[in-house]
Amino acid sequence: MNNLHILITGGASGIGLGIAEQLGKQGARIVISDISQEALDKGLVQLREEGINATAVAADMSDITAIDALAAHFTDDPINVVVNNAGLQFVSRLEDFPADRWKLLIDVMLVGPAMLSRALLPAMRAQGFGRIINIGSIHSLVASPYKSAYVAAKHGLIGFSKTLALETGDTDITVNTICPSYVKTPLVEKQIASQAKENGITEEEVINKIMLEPMPKKQFIDISEIAGTVAFLASPAAKNITGQTMVLDGGWVAR
Repeated sequence: MNNLHILITGGASGIGLGIAEQLGKQGARIVISDISQEALDKGLVQLREEGINATAVAADMSDITAIDALAAHFTDDPINVVVNNAGLQFVSRLEDFPADRWKLLIDVMLVGPAMLSRALLPAMRAQGFGRIINIGSIHSLVASPYKSAYVAAKHGLIGFSKTLALETGDTDITVNTICPSYVKTPLVEKQIASQAKENGITEEEVINKIMLEPMPKKQFIDISEIAGTVAFLASPAAKNITGQTMVLDGGWVAR
């Protein structure tokens, strides 16, 4: 991992910070990015207290100008692994879904990864090495009601990953998507309350009947599982794994 310079979007908390922590402990140089400078500062303190070589750059993943500016930070010290993790959720029937919110989810979780990858690819090609790892979701493969924007973005991410994998097949660059089912993060905690309201059931019923019911293993995915998959995809052992969807779902889609 010592030769890896890893940029993680949505890296100030949750899955992103967990990936930063695990890969940083393995010797990678870490850059976390997020929209909130305050959240980044807290995340950076946590990483550095653990002896991790980390820096932080704030950026809005819905703003292409900001994305290009983020990539420009690394002109003299290129990124060779990017983890497109930034995300958000909004739960609503489509007829009640605010149009600007619908567009924001697509911008952050589909347009953003594409534009950041576009900005970083020339340096990866110049190095002759790169890893683009997109954090998808079980909702990249299946749908749930009241999540039309999220599901659309995450489905699109798989198509984007496959296409870019074909475009980068001439060099040691790979593009893959990791698709976990529910991970117990602040984002999911908020979803539990929203789903309870939309479905007219209790939060406990949301967990057991909506989130865990489709999973034979009946358990949330741990952030360490996702981080371990990122580490594998960044390793030499995965140099010919590209355009793939790595599903961490407790058996959900095996039915």
